[in-house]
Amino acid sequence: MGKYPFENPDLPLEDRVEDLILRLTLEEKISLLPTQQAAVERLGIREYSVGGEAAHGVAWVGEATVFPQPIGLACTWDKDLLYKIGDVIGTEARAYYKKLGSKGGLTLWAPTVDMARDPRWGRTEEAYGEDPCLTGELTTQLINGMQGDHPFYLKMGATLKHFFANNNEYNRGTSSASIDPRNMKEYYWNAFKPSIVNAKTCCIMTAYNAVNGTPCIVDPILNDIVKGEWGLPGFIVTDAADFSQTVTMHGYYSSYYETAAAALKNGVDCITDEPELVIESVRGALSNGLLEEVDIDNALRNIFRVRFRLGQFDPESCNPYAGISEEDICRPEHRRLSREAAKKSVVLLKNEEGVLPLNRDNINSIAVIGPLGDVVYTDWYSGTLPYKITPFKGIGKKTDNKAITFTEGCDCIALKSLDNDRYISVRGGSDNVLRAEGSTIGINEMFDVTDWGWGNFTLKSYVNGKFVNGAESLTASKEEVRSWFVEESFNMISKGDDIYIIKIWDGKYITVNKEDGTLLAVESEESASRFKLELLSDGIKNAVASAQGADVSIVFVGNNPYINGKENYDRPDIILPPAQEKLIEAVYAANPNTVMVVVGSYPFAINWADKNIPAILYTSHAGQEIGSALADIIFGDYSPAGRLNMTWYKSMDQLPPITDYDIIKGNRTYMYFDGDILYPFGHGLTYTDFKYSNLKIDVENSEQDKDIKITFYIENIGKRASDEVVQLYVSADNSRVKRPLKELKCFERIHLDVGESKRMDFTLSSKELAFWDVTREKFCIESGFYHIMIGSSSKDIRLDKIIKIEGEKIPPRDLTYRTKALNYDDYSFGHIALGEGEENKTCVIAKDKESWIAFNDVQFSKRIDAFEVRAFAYTKGDLLEVRIDDPYGEIIAKCYTEDEEKVHSWETFSCKITQTIEGNHNLYIRFTTPLRLNWFRFF
Repeated sequence: MGKYPFENPDLPLEDRVEDLILRLTLEEKISLLPTQQAAVERLGIREYSVGGEAAHGVAWVGEATVFPQPIGLACTWDKDLLYKIGDVIGTEARAYYKKLGSKGGLTLWAPTVDMARDPRWGRTEEAYGEDPCLTGELTTQLINGMQGDHPFYLKMGATLKHFFANNNEYNRGTSSASIDPRNMKEYYWNAFKPSIVNAKTCCIMTAYNAVNGTPCIVDPILNDIVKGEWGLPGFIVTDAADFSQTVTMHGYYSSYYETAAAALKNGVDCITDEPELVIESVRGALSNGLLEEVDIDNALRNIFRVRFRLGQFDPESCNPYAGISEEDICRPEHRRLSREAAKKSVVLLKNEEGVLPLNRDNINSIAVIGPLGDVVYTDWYSGTLPYKITPFKGIGKKTDNKAITFTEGCDCIALKSLDNDRYISVRGGSDNVLRAEGSTIGINEMFDVTDWGWGNFTLKSYVNGKFVNGAESLTASKEEVRSWFVEESFNMISKGDDIYIIKIWDGKYITVNKEDGTLLAVESEESASRFKLELLSDGIKNAVASAQGADVSIVFVGNNPYINGKENYDRPDIILPPAQEKLIEAVYAANPNTVMVVVGSYPFAINWADKNIPAILYTSHAGQEIGSALADIIFGDYSPAGRLNMTWYKSMDQLPPITDYDIIKGNRTYMYFDGDILYPFGHGLTYTDFKYSNLKIDVENSEQDKDIKITFYIENIGKRASDEVVQLYVSADNSRVKRPLKELKCFERIHLDVGESKRMDFTLSSKELAFWDVTREKFCIESGFYHIMIGSSSKDIRLDKIIKIEGEKIPPRDLTYRTKALNYDDYSFGHIALGEGEENKTCVIAKDKESWIAFNDVQFSKRIDAFEVRAFAYTKGDLLEVRIDDPYGEIIAKCYTEDEEKVHSWETFSCKITQTIEGNHNLYIRFTTPLRLNWFRFF
């Protein structure tokens, strides 16, 4: 036991934290605010690195067990499995912490909890889908496993990403998401809340974007909601470089010290940026009177609560996780769990006439085809694979490698420079530099070219099997496509007659150095060299030949996780690359006995395939065991039971702009979208059939709430044992507001043997039927009828009943009180946004003359004779009109200003009511000019 009270593990945590903070000097305290936390040697405090990644396994520190991408983990719908995976991640994080010391983090940045409400979002692979219930339940269990079950000590600390509304990559450092109270409280927050309240998540990370005009790093919601209402037990950390970007990109503050002060005062405790910049900025905030030492103390309390619970100040004998060592990395049981997760994540999208599973005894030859067929891809946040079993290898092992072939389906080409009439060549050696020096075509001049669509191609050298990289000079040097700016991707721009110019990752073009034939980057297209493409081997023709000679073709298509969609890049479309569509169609024409496997980080619009290909499987990039898992399913050793965690749309034309965050008005996700889709949320087939029966619902009264008891039976009536994912949805009838068509509230993945029956019991709190009532700013359970639906997907409902709930009736609006403009019932889509108003309060922003907001069921009386608003006007003249019953209805008031002094500042404007209005009406505020509106009232 040490000499200071904070080193005594028998003392209460808060006493230890306070004792430590009291012993620190102000400079020492400041040095502990960056994520690279300095050592305080005189007190025996070691340096500590906050951060590290663990999205689907510990990343960036060495070989570790790699699980399916989070989108795949979500497709398991398996809470118990997620706990086990979290436990392995926590164990391997501990092992690396022991191995690497301060370089190995224990407060890792995972899971990503952002709502993936749009399949074009570049980071869809990192998230758990479009539904907050599914996301909240699964990440809660993952975090429980990560952090361990000890009442005090943590195996590791999980960090939720990114709070909140971080769902567009384009302009993410400057954009502001416009989110009204219902969307915020019913949808976006509901994914984060369960893991903080129930799993006691240690940390949460702020998002790059702003919400309603306020950058998340300085939003008072961090203190008021995350810490205050939800009770976060640890600290809040900023995303990488977001601190400086608040100045350089958002332009919200003009100085770093202002940003530091605002972030710390509003709830941030730890800042991810250059340590010296953070330290100097905090010093500046103190010297300018924007911060006090007590503000720093408050942040350090939150940080040290976690560090104490990680055991950093205690003898190892006290900490049950201190014995975890390097031998616990990639243990055999971890490998088995990776395979189980990969199998459980696979979704059977279509299986016409029971094509799957394949009977290996009746098959003599198999053609494995496609760019995803013999590769295991990692992504930006993936760990280092300890080994990899590709689909081709997995299928080969399953069939004892009898008559199995692989054809990638890509072209083999040579490129001749028209500048010097020489072929681009890789001569080997340590540099593997590309030069236009080949006089004839040999293996050194041959490249596999893969067309990933939208102007993105990869080139792989035949001579060494490595990808061409354009970081500084063009070299065939990369084992895989893996770089932040995707330096292995090239745009081959046609100039007709097989003539191309080549554009590289940074927008520059390739030219040939006339002196030595090396390839150089130039700024302008006019200076680019032209290359003649000579086709040496046609990939589609090779695939067709392979398919024609096989009993069955299995085509693997999808995405490379680094191209056309990743962090910093949103997807240009939701279809497969057109080259892959052509490959699928050609293979199917050659051999109708074709199975298609989509290996991807996102949903895809595979409309032609859905109409024509008899059997389709979907898997995420599922880690080291993807090949074994797919082979188990294709040949029937495991019955697939994964379910989609997102709606698969038919076209991106069905989606509003990616920067529109209103899922209610925009009809986003399965909850509100009423159009024709490809595959619904929760969809997934199996190799057997299940019967649902005997639904009973009982509503019990209690002092605080009403518990809705739901029971039913499910029976496996097919010929194979299998898992089934049972899903419970609710909807409200005759609500005052627009409610979801369906909303997931409970789910369970179960296993049933052939003929086995099981009773299912769900308990639904009536609180889960509530919605946010903007008229009174509280959650409300309306009296009325509610539809309880049980099924195998959001569309495949097997049992349903309507129940009556005695709640409350929302009274008519009384607008004689100040009413926040943001609490509207409706608005003109695309013309209204929410932003930062007076005193950092959220206001309504009217963009143009088509803008209006609506307030329904307003009760008027004879006493009202005037109308008053608090607004920010940009011009003199008419500001707004008050109309009733319709956006173009009768005008009852008109506000304007002719006073120059009331322009470009927050002012109160008033006007007379032009006529007596009685009874209940819908009220419309129609803007006649761009305007910001904070509040209004009648008097």
